[in-house]
Amino acid sequence: MFAVKSKIDIRKLTLEQLRDHMVAMGQQAFRAKQIYEWIWQKSCTDFDEMSNLSKPLRDALKQTFIINAVKVRRAQRSADNTIKSSFVLHDDNIIEGVLIPAPDRMTACVSSQVGCSLTCKFCATGYMDRKRNLQADEIYDQVVLIGKQAQENYGVPLTNIVYMGMGEPLLNYANVLASIARITAADGLNMASKRITVSTAGIAKMIKKLGDDQVRFNLALSLHAANDRKRNEIMPINEQNSLRALADALKYYYAKTKNAVTYEYIVFNGFNDELTDAQELVAFCKHLPCKVNIIEYNPIAFADFENAQEDKIEQFADFLRQKGIITNIRRSRGKDIDAACGQLAIKETVESAT
Repeated sequence: MFAVKSKIDIRKLTLEQLRDHMVAMGQQAFRAKQIYEWIWQKSCTDFDEMSNLSKPLRDALKQTFIINAVKVRRAQRSADNTIKSSFVLHDDNIIEGVLIPAPDRMTACVSSQVGCSLTCKFCATGYMDRKRNLQADEIYDQVVLIGKQAQENYGVPLTNIVYMGMGEPLLNYANVLASIARITAADGLNMASKRITVSTAGIAKMIKKLGDDQVRFNLALSLHAANDRKRNEIMPINEQNSLRALADALKYYYAKTKNAVTYEYIVFNGFNDELTDAQELVAFCKHLPCKVNIIEYNPIAFADFENAQEDKIEQFADFLRQKGIITNIRRSRGKDIDAACGQLAIKETVESAT
């Protein structure tokens, strides 16, 4: 028996590697650039649609290569016009992404892993197992598909991308950075790096690596407590990445990039909503230039946390502002379809695991 030769995932190839394949197939080298433009600039996922290639070449491409395109499985529209999509991957795994429309921006929230391994106590994704990392092209596809939703539903293009969906981006470092490279490339989607934010639960050594790589996109840290005891309780990752370790890593990152950092802080009722908590946050903010986004908590079925009272959230924010810290209160979007921050999870997967 002869083994069936598997097809090559064309989107894993560099332009140079694709040129080599074209020459080996008896084609002229410039065909590689044409194909590359179809794949990354025009986001084409069907060889038959590459209209400036001959039919024999398109047939040869189909015989040799494969495009593992992400597809929309289901899209739900919230009362506030947020759109949550579940996406099916080539291996039948499912992830979620969100389109968040606002008067001044159109934001795609994308996932970086199938599930998550960090088990943050307040986050629905944390109750899923991590099945695998997403490939760079799978992250790119989410941006393209959510961008199409923005155009079709609101007639405007995406302005911002946040890596705040399912998974911990810094535990999929290479693919996350490769996806950003394709999204920002002149021969890709040509989006500005400053329109992209990567959010992390706090992996100190990888934050330092971001500094070494002198990344140009924005970094956000999901902080939620500036006290190790409290942070350990809700975010087990803090046990190996203490606030001191994170502060050192962030100072290193800032020294290398000169990029200010955003701290994301959910104010939980009766847990981290007192003046002493705000004082601890102010002390942590002194390490480097930063701003704070106070985020409403979005309850999930698997946890007993509640959002803090409105007056406490306002008092908390006012205290930070009085100390000279740029502070924004981010209101929840898409709560009614479980599309808000911390709510992304494939329900049938989570329910079977709990």
